Amino acid sequence: MEVEELSQSHASLPGSARRSYQGYIRHKWLVLVVGVVLLLMLTIVSIMSGSANLSISQVLAALVGSGDDYSRIVVWNLRMPHILTAMVGGVALALAGCSFQSVLRNPLASASTLGVAQGAAFGASVAIIVLGAGGTSAAHEAVVFSSPSLTAVCAFGGAMLSTLVILGLSRFRDMTPESIVLAGVALSALFSGATALVQYFAEDTQVAAVVFWTFGSLRRVTYRELAIMAAVTAACAIFFHFNRWNYNAMESGEASAHSLGVNVKGVRLVNMLVATVASSTIIAFCGIINFVGLVAPHVMRRFIGSDYRYLLPSSAVAGAVLLLASDLLASSLVPSVVLPISAITSFVGAPLFLWLLMRGAHR
Repeated sequence: MEVEELSQSHASLPGSARRSYQGYIRHKWLVLVVGVVLLLMLTIVSIMSGSANLSISQVLAALVGSGDDYSRIVVWNLRMPHILTAMVGGVALALAGCSFQSVLRNPLASASTLGVAQGAAFGASVAIIVLGAGGTSAAHEAVVFSSPSLTAVCAFGGAMLSTLVILGLSRFRDMTPESIVLAGVALSALFSGATALVQYFAEDTQVAAVVFWTFGSLRRVTYRELAIMAAVTAACAIFFHFNRWNYNAMESGEASAHSLGVNVKGVRLVNMLVATVASSTIIAFCGIINFVGLVAPHVMRRFIGSDYRYLLPSSAVAGAVLLLASDLLASSLVPSVVLPISAITSFVGAPLFLWLLMRGAHR
């Protein structure tokens, strides 16, 4: 039997069982629709928030291209870049985390635990300190990046390096999912140590630039960079969608997946590479963003279970909601100050994750 045929088997069920299955599907769609509505509401609130004090009528008019010039400039030039960045970044990180957790069969697998984020920080440190891509402005005492593109490329390369090392090791030795996660933890420590050594021999202004980059920011992304992020995220999302049945098969264990014709090792390696590309692209442009890829899939599993036909899109929506809500908090908690997004996602994500753990322990 093909894996896809499992979804069609409900047609032959008795009436009561068929109604139960239809209710099961409706519940999942309802959760997804509620998430989309919440995301749209957060988007409107984010556009209205700030010193411009735009009304909802001005916002809606600017969104459709009418209204006064001031409203359109505020909405499309000042607000929409970081709002769209939060959406795209949340989707990419959540989908990558969902894929990592599936193919590695580990609920703690994410870009942070596999060394991707630490590798990006090392790459950014090399670009800023060794290649001179950043520092501080003596005139304005502010952090400046003389070559943001170079910093992003080096951060992306450092992030990819972690996974490529793990995939390379798996070619010489048959590594289990547990071994892969442990290798990621070891590489995280290695990259953190290397970053510390690079900073130790740097000037204070360069260290400040590295620290500022690792804080994470959605507001340094331009529309050109946003287009790159969106294109990569869309391509990776399509790949994850076509692998949804493989994820469902692997939920029952490797033996069951093999019996259904799934090449478990091949699926695991390719999915790790694609998930790393998705998360690395976001981290390269936005800096370190914690907990989104880890928490979003866990939240949605509580509501809709582990059916990846619905878990993938629901996790994407949850990731966008979580990152957009964190961005709204970052710009609203302290007047005239935008707090580091990585700190806010940690403060939002860590208690939420602890709550999920306590619920699981209780059960």
